[in-house]
Amino acid sequence: MDVLYTAAVTTNGREGRTVSSDGQLDLALAMPPALGGNGRGTNPEQLFAAGYAACFASSLGLIGREAKIDTKDVSVSAEVSIGKDDTGFGLAVTLRVELPDSLTGETGTRLVEQAHQLCPYSKATQGNIPVELVVE
Repeated sequence: MDVLYTAAVTTNGREGRTVSSDGQLDLALAMPPALGGNGRGTNPEQLFAAGYAACFASSLGLIGREAKIDTKDVSVSAEVSIGKDDTGFGLAVTLRVELPDSLTGETGTRLVEQAHQLCPYSKATQGNIPVELVVE
């Protein structure tokens, strides 16, 4: 791989702080109430969801530009779930892609599927965790 950028972040666990090497990210971490925490901070699932949604939206934009299709009104929401599986804990993702009326139907579905093939987060999760694509 020809590396274009490397993000470096340091954290001290699910309840503490997470800080990027450039200082742009500096967040309190806390367990969500659903997992017994106080919820007074973000958590790894929210951070993963934010990264995945942003990356997927960018991939969809690139696919759209290459196909000369306007994707500026597309919105991507990622839902990252954590739960117990047969090895301890696991993740699952639902990506909800809201398309404008001009992209409904086969064209929109095709763009979303192509973005799923291009997106580095989708590639990283493929075969590792379930990812459901929902086109709305």
